[in-house]
Amino acid sequence: MNGTARKVALFRNNRNQAVRIPKDLELPGEEAIIRKEGQKLILEPASTASLTGLLKTLDPLDEGLPAIDDPRPEGVDI
Repeated sequence: MNGTARKVALFRNNRNQAVRIPKDLELPGEEAIIRKEGQKLILEPASTASLTGLLKTLDPLDEGLPAIDDPRPEGVDI
C-alpha cells in the first residue's frame, strides 16, 4: 500500500456489501461513482454538473466557421 492507502472494514448492509471510509478519507457530497478495473474497485466523488462536463457530452459540429474579412491594422506613428 502507498500514500494514504490502508485496510478498512467491510460489512453487510442488508444485501449489499459496504465499506467504512475513515474520516480523513471522506468524499465530498452525497454521491460517489464506483467502477471496477480488473480486481480493483475505484471510488471517486460524483462530479457536480459543470460546463466542461456538459461540453464533453456534445457531438462535434460538422460545419465550419464562415470566412471573415480581417484586414491588417494600419500603422501607427509613435
